[in-house]
Amino acid sequence: MKTDLDKLTPKETVRELDKYIIGQNKAKKAVAIALRNRMRRRLLPEALRDEVTPKNIIMIGPTGVGKTEIARRLSKLCGAPFLKVEATKFTEVGYVGRDVESMIRDLMSIGLTMVKKELSEDVKEEAAKRTEEVLLDLLLPGMGKKKSASPKKTSKNGQPVLIDVSELSNPAVAEDPAQTGTREKFRKMLQEGSLDDKTVEVDIAGGGFPSIEIFSGTNFEEMDLNLGNLGSIFGGKKKKKKVTVKRAKEIVLADEMSKLVDTDRASDIAKQRVEDMGIIFIDEIDKVASKEGRSGADVSREGVQRDILPIIEGSKVNTKYGIVDTSHILFIAAGAFHISKPSDLIPELQGRFPIRVELDDLDSNDFHEILTKTENSLTLQYVELLKTEGVTINFTDGATRRLSEIAAEVNSNTENIGARRLHTIMELLLEDVSFNAPDLKGQEIPITSDYVDDKLANIVKNHDLSRYIL
Repeated sequence: MKTDLDKLTPKETVRELDKYIIGQNKAKKAVAIALRNRMRRRLLPEALRDEVTPKNIIMIGPTGVGKTEIARRLSKLCGAPFLKVEATKFTEVGYVGRDVESMIRDLMSIGLTMVKKELSEDVKEEAAKRTEEVLLDLLLPGMGKKKSASPKKTSKNGQPVLIDVSELSNPAVAEDPAQTGTREKFRKMLQEGSLDDKTVEVDIAGGGFPSIEIFSGTNFEEMDLNLGNLGSIFGGKKKKKKVTVKRAKEIVLADEMSKLVDTDRASDIAKQRVEDMGIIFIDEIDKVASKEGRSGADVSREGVQRDILPIIEGSKVNTKYGIVDTSHILFIAAGAFHISKPSDLIPELQGRFPIRVELDDLDSNDFHEILTKTENSLTLQYVELLKTEGVTINFTDGATRRLSEIAAEVNSNTENIGARRLHTIMELLLEDVSFNAPDLKGQEIPITSDYVDDKLANIVKNHDLSRYIL
């Protein structure tokens, strides 16, 4: 579900997140307020609007409690350009790896794709008409196109002579009725889908060189060099390929829509949207935190923090679509902070994340709600997967409660990986059923608490074994 941010109140944001994430109300509330403030800022007078900076958020909590899931659902919920990045993939300038400015370039590309998709809807009808004509030309080569009614004729002595313009409107001159009739028959068949399995030859973009972003050297990064734009020098010409009419319709429609969309206008809209409404989620921020006095890898980690700092503070980043100002992009960071703590981040970076939210550990009651109350829950996924094989499984309330207790117990005795433990337990629980599903077609299998104990109890009791299996 994607909703217009103008209509999305904080309560509605939390309500939507509640469908997929159990608990963590503090984090949901903070994210909902931050989203709403994006809309509020747009309504302020221009002089005041520039002074209102986003209140960046840092989410602190162990793995598997919903930090990344909140970001993922937020990206689907809001219509703003959204990018999730891992802090660990960036390196300090001068080291091999991605520079931090690439996150802004990626966000701009996402924003442009969103805008182009929206603008494509406005021209879809015209593009569909053009697509139909192109396909008819492919199906009837040399037929159907109106004969060129040139305003000149050639006399016997080879000299051009003018003809009466009224002749141009004469159907006999303009087109052949037989060909027109054939074209219209094919048009009707095309619209009905009768020709979908026929094969036609279409022009598609050639393999060529892919778009390449140069990572080493500041000057090249600022250029955002894209070798794919060098076209035919590197083999970027279109090539012919035989495909079905159904597939050709998709290829030609996409091509016609891209021709009708004004790229310059789309770039301008996307740039404005990224600057005013863009959101970047930086995961694993704790992995670049370093304690004072350490050396080696920690030096590079601190360098990454210092490189990220000007982006979050507000700077101008050069992209191939124009210069993007990051002053009003909202940053949401998250980390487990098992070894390090938020205070290990450099003070300047800490100051740029004024809102800190701590996420709670999940217990057996939370696991039970995850299995039963969330939309598209894990139990529902397995039910639907096995239903494709003609096997019906039914989870009783006792079974889901027992699964929740086992997940909580294993998390307490081994490494706590939060709700991700449910995936490993469910996979082991239904391993035999999934393997034998083709032979169990038409059967109904109840999943009870006894069934759960039969499959998992011995492994749970053996702590050494559960460390490897669960």
